[in-house]
Amino acid sequence: MKQYNFDEIIDRRNTNSLKFDCGPLRGVPDGLLPLWVADMDFRAPDCVLDALRGCVDHGIFGYSEVRGDYAETVADWFASRFGWTPVTEWLVKTPGVVYALAMAVRALTVPGDAILIQPPVYYPFYSVVRDNGRVLIENELLYSDGHYSVDFEDFERKITKNNVRMFILCSPHNPVGRVWTREELREMGRICRKHGVFVVSDEIHCDFAFPGHGHSVFLQANPEMEETSIICTAPSKSFNIAGLQISNIWIPSADARAKFSRQIDASGYSQLNLMGLAACRAAYAEGGPWLDQCSAYMRANLDYLRDFLHEKIPAIKLVEPEGTYFAWLDCSGLGLTREELNDLIINRAGLWLDAGHIFGEKSEQFQRIVLACPRATLKRAMEQLEQAVTAL
Repeated sequence: MKQYNFDEIIDRRNTNSLKFDCGPLRGVPDGLLPLWVADMDFRAPDCVLDALRGCVDHGIFGYSEVRGDYAETVADWFASRFGWTPVTEWLVKTPGVVYALAMAVRALTVPGDAILIQPPVYYPFYSVVRDNGRVLIENELLYSDGHYSVDFEDFERKITKNNVRMFILCSPHNPVGRVWTREELREMGRICRKHGVFVVSDEIHCDFAFPGHGHSVFLQANPEMEETSIICTAPSKSFNIAGLQISNIWIPSADARAKFSRQIDASGYSQLNLMGLAACRAAYAEGGPWLDQCSAYMRANLDYLRDFLHEKIPAIKLVEPEGTYFAWLDCSGLGLTREELNDLIINRAGLWLDAGHIFGEKSEQFQRIVLACPRATLKRAMEQLEQAVTAL
């Protein structure tokens, strides 16, 4: 089996990279060391590159649609990795999970309906609710002793008090790194089923659950909710192909699937990216060994980060993740204001991380850092952070 080199430093600057080239467009100085947006600094697996080269060599990039075994290949991935076999007829392809969330909001709720999310959470969850004229309801996760959990009493109270019609679940949870247990998923499902709440589960990080924290698809825990749930998946995070814009959305309900598809039509979108379709099929068919090695490398990055913080910057606490390739850092021990913390990270440490407040206002003392980078990059980032903290 080929051994991949994840230590390789690949220069991504001047490639129109959102992560490396767009600081001023995002309100931060140019030249920072970026460990923010959720893509990897690793080259995609050979099987993906070979599939893309095949498309390029063919030389024609017309409108495309998948035929043959695409849906079966994607379904087989979930069957072999998670023991969940979705029905191929459930599949609706979209250019991204965030796009799919917006289509679900439009298809299955009406303006003025209440939609529940669980902060601190991936920040587009806020915009797909608010920007579509729905009412945002927040079930804040409980944070205690470095661990996050669901406040189920508040969860049900918010649903009943606000007549919530939809719950957008992040599973595994970004940014806090929780891999929900099957029991937790069942309880969320029980409450939603009791009150007629439709569940849209974003499971884009499902391939990054750490040993001892196996990921359960929401429908595995709640099979009776086939008619009232959607499972959103994509190869983009797992195989570093986010720029190819392909996601696979599983909608068991024929009625919900038809409504969802009508919203896609209304948005003016039709065939997906030819290259994304080819890359996705190749990744799920042959990319398993690469992903396994990549996951092990990033867990080693997490080990390095944990040890470094403990030894060199004990005022910053790692919120121990159970999955994803993020580290969620509790910086409250530094005793800084939100503005002072951001100044420390950006201007003193020269780092571009994700400030915690964008995931939820109560998380302004946190920072999210991406671990999907060569060890040398992470080492440099930690050393810059240590120097900045020491100089306070």
